[in-house]
This record gives sequence, structure tokens and C-alpha cells, in this order.
Amino acid sequence: MILALLAYFHYPDERIHDVAAYVVSQQMLDGGWNCESYKGATHSSFHTTMLALEGLYEYQCTYPEKKKKITQVREWGHEFLLKHRLYKSHSTGKVFDSKMTSMPFPPRWRCDFIRALDYFCACDAPRDERMSDAIELLQIKQKKDGLWPMNSGMSGRKFFDLEQAGQPSRWNTL
Repeated sequence: MILALLAYFHYPDERIHDVAAYVVSQQMLDGGWNCESYKGATHSSFHTTMLALEGLYEYQCTYPEKKKKITQVREWGHEFLLKHRLYKSHSTGKVFDSKMTSMPFPPRWRCDFIRALDYFCACDAPRDERMSDAIELLQIKQKKDGLWPMNSGMSGRKFFDLEQAGQPSRWNTL
């Protein structure tokens, strides 16, 4: 998250390159990332992978001279998400966690199918058949009035609700 924020806002500190190098160095053998790899995790996490990809994408945009190296790393991360059809178990094909289909806003650290679709759209990734389940889910969730609901509210400490769960969501619709 911090890499994405620093890069997006062009924070003038050379240590950002160290942060990016650290994120790159933490990529796992399956192409993704897991914040618990230091505890022995051997399979990447949807959530950590999304945060790493968003951070590296913003970093690449801010420092285009790093594009070649960072693009290769990101493409490997893309493959992790695509292998999982953005929100499913790669071994069973079932939804990995029902929260990944809930479209909360803001998503904070959680990855869900709409966040993954938004990321792939933002970085102009080529369309891949493995995105189809997520695109179909997005279409199913659209209401007859053309809007998408706020399916679940934000979890954790909050000072006010941005929108009400179950109601039309300007953020999800946007």
C-alpha cells in the first residue's frame, strides 16, 4: 500500500526504490506475494498479491525507466491471479472466499473480483479468457436500474459509513 501511495503522489524520497526492490524480492515461486511468507507460507495470497501489483504499477508509472524490469515481475503476478480466475481456488475452481465476491468500498487491504478487474483495466492488461468468470459475476450483480449495490460495508474501525450496504453504490457503479 505504501509503495502505491508514495509512487502515485510522487513522494520525493529515493528510498522508494528500496521499497520497490523489497516488494520485487518477496515475489513467491507461484508468481504472487504473501505477507506471511516470513512465517513459512508457500502459496501466495490474493490480498497481498493485489497490493504488490498496485504498488509496482504505480511505481512503474512514476519511474518509467524501471518499466522493463517491473513489467516482467507484474506479468508473473498477473499469471497468479489469472490462474485463479481472479477470485477462485486454482485446485477446486470454487470461490476461494465469499468476501471476494462482495464488492466492498473502500476495499482497504482486501482483494475482491472487482478490484482485480479494475486493476487489470487500469494497467491496460490484455483481455484474457480467465477474466470471464469475474466479468460475468460483475454483470450478474448489476441491478435492473443499471447500478451496482454496495454488497457489504467496510469492516474494521471506521468513523462514518460512505454508503449503506445493500443500497445502490455510486462507488461500485463508477
